[in-house]
Amino acid sequence: MTSTKGDPTPKDLRPAELDDTDLEMVRVLTADGRITNAELAAALGVAPSTTHARLRALVERGVVTGFHASVDQRRLGRGLQAMIGVTLRPGSRQESITAFAEEVRRLPQVLQLFFLGGSDDFMVHIAVADSSDVRAFVVEHLSAQQSVASTRTSLVFDYHRNGVAASFA
Repeated sequence: MTSTKGDPTPKDLRPAELDDTDLEMVRVLTADGRITNAELAAALGVAPSTTHARLRALVERGVVTGFHASVDQRRLGRGLQAMIGVTLRPGSRQESITAFAEEVRRLPQVLQLFFLGGSDDFMVHIAVADSSDVRAFVVEHLSAQQSVASTRTSLVFDYHRNGVAASFA
């Protein structure tokens, strides 16, 4: 797949060297991305200036890639989530893979897109209002693409992400 601005190139993908303070900072930020610098410094037992400099370094080194809100899709009227396995047709694989990923990642229903090795080429995680929207998404956005050979849809009942429970119950 082609690299877009800000995406790491293969040489940048080697593991970062992190000390215990860096690892603890990542753990704390993963649990609470909105923690203040002063609170983070207190949790780490270091000065706020040290925390600020270390966090900036983690961002510059590509360890911390962003700060995101966890959104309850039900409150947006998108209470049904599905995982859709997609297999592409044989042929111009690189072009098909790149074109498919670029097209699908722009769709507002898509929460996550995974490029896989295995029986599926992609796993598409979507959130929509109801089952008719799942069907429409598959038919209009996936099956309509010439490069798509097959799809396999599974509904999501519940999930757990990075220590933050997102229950549907």
